[in-house]
Amino acid sequence: MVLTPSLSSIFYSLSSYIMEKDIIRGGQFLVKDVPCDAIFTPEDLNEEQKMMRDSVKEFADRELWANWERFEAKDYAFTEACMKKAGEMGLLAVAVPEKYEGLGMGFVSTVMVCDYISGATGSFSTAFGAHTGIGTMPITLYGTEEQKQKYVPKLASGEWFGAYCLTEPGAGSDANSGKTKAVLSEDGSHYLISGQKMWISNAGFCNLFIVFARIEDDKNITGFIIENDPSNGISLGDEEKKLGIHSSSTRQVFFNETKVPVENMLSERGNGFKIAMNALNVGRIKLAAGCLDAQRRVLGEAVNYANERIQFKTPIMNFGAIKAKIAQMAINAYVGESATYRAAKDIENRIAIREAAGNSHQEAELKGVEEFAIECSILKVAVSEDIQQTADEGVQVFGGMGFSADTPMESAWRDARISRIYEGTNEINRMLTVGMLVKKAMKGHVDLLGPATAVGEELMGIPSFEVPDFSACMSEEKDMVHRLKKVFLMVAGSAVQKFGPALEEHQQLLLCASDILIETYMAESAILRTEKNVKRFGEDAQKTQIAMAQLYLYQAVDIVISKAKEAIVSFAEGDEQRMMLMGLKRFTKYTNHPNVVALREQIADKIAADNRYTFDA
Repeated sequence: MVLTPSLSSIFYSLSSYIMEKDIIRGGQFLVKDVPCDAIFTPEDLNEEQKMMRDSVKEFADRELWANWERFEAKDYAFTEACMKKAGEMGLLAVAVPEKYEGLGMGFVSTVMVCDYISGATGSFSTAFGAHTGIGTMPITLYGTEEQKQKYVPKLASGEWFGAYCLTEPGAGSDANSGKTKAVLSEDGSHYLISGQKMWISNAGFCNLFIVFARIEDDKNITGFIIENDPSNGISLGDEEKKLGIHSSSTRQVFFNETKVPVENMLSERGNGFKIAMNALNVGRIKLAAGCLDAQRRVLGEAVNYANERIQFKTPIMNFGAIKAKIAQMAINAYVGESATYRAAKDIENRIAIREAAGNSHQEAELKGVEEFAIECSILKVAVSEDIQQTADEGVQVFGGMGFSADTPMESAWRDARISRIYEGTNEINRMLTVGMLVKKAMKGHVDLLGPATAVGEELMGIPSFEVPDFSACMSEEKDMVHRLKKVFLMVAGSAVQKFGPALEEHQQLLLCASDILIETYMAESAILRTEKNVKRFGEDAQKTQIAMAQLYLYQAVDIVISKAKEAIVSFAEGDEQRMMLMGLKRFTKYTNHPNVVALREQIADKIAADNRYTFDA
């Protein structure tokens, strides 16, 4: 099936709430109570998007999941062949504007394709993400019209494949420290690129490289588009021996005075670092999406095995210890879906608003994603860690068979590990979330001072002993999320007041604050999704979803308590410390504790009965 766009899909983002003057901005979730009707959920996909989703799932089942052993056998040619098939279906062209022979679909559709095409194998997921994201997107968003006309149609169709050369032996997280040089020729017609790049996905079969190099002693690196021609001073190292993603071609690339026409400079001189950072923002939410279906598939394999595996004369699915694992896998997938699609729609809305205001597609998409860079980093951390936990528990459910390479659990566990390193390590992304939020506050984009001051005044006041009315579905959970936001404002606000700009030097405190922020956003996303669906489908139809949202929140509260306490006792002393610890206890107090074991049983029994994860349908 070849996917084609329509006006309904292109303008689906222009829903009624998009043009609200007070539409939420990136990071504002922390200081605003978002109504459930204002968020997008997987249940909001339109009919065309559902058809696309089903087509992608069918492709992944037929071409990828059914052949997982070939990917584990380091069959790089098979990965390339599958990429060509994806190109023939139009799956490489979803985010490419129609002007360049793409499908011109919205950001939600782009994220959805990343979701369902990536779960079957980490090898293909890496090849797909490297090509469509960092291989194609920089030209689409930063290229000249001539560059886009020349290269993007070939990349969109799968005639050509792209790769991205940023990392060097001495430049990883510190991407702007690369040593690769670009020297302008005497006649000014071309640059000579010399240097070494490493960990380059798709290097073994790509036709085009996006390469970053430094011109003279420029402060920032510059991007170049280089066609892969071995006769032009380009050579490759051997395929890397890796823990996972075995059939993802990953090689070093060496440039020895490689000639690049001056017209192949990407964007402006010195703009390479900006290109790299914006590519990472997009890559982070797409990586989160790429971990979602992997969770669903691991869960499906685990529950199927647990239903069939007989021990002590009963399926192991009947044991409480196994139910706890299956329930947690389902919770992780549900919450990850909720937050990822929420953020994707927020980005799509912002892109639509900018385009309506007269911005070009390039400007609108760049600024739309940049606006929600905090959420993108949150998702990258949370969902990449969830897939690792899910894969680990999948191995455990299989027992000895899970450790065997004859089952897909072993490869799923190994493939999952890279996701915590891709697109900036999770440690870097944790610190970025808080750093970006503080910068937004300084620019006046997010009002942190007012709410933080109000929290400080509340701590000094007499607490209310009034019992709230929690009769409405999810009302107590929403109240708890509101109070978790106060915990962040209390901890982060006090830390900023104490350390000022030097806060970035206190990385362990930043990590604590980041975990509070992450858990709050993820929990709120699941709760709002559930509340929205209860309103339209009824409470009875959402019993398991309610249980998943409640149990995730319960776990999130524990994490927030632990991280907040760690931070408070590390930088506050005396009366300030005692006041903040009392505030923490007040803000995280449950009126009605959930029955944790009963919720797990309910979730696991539903998954067992369906024999798979069904909440994305």
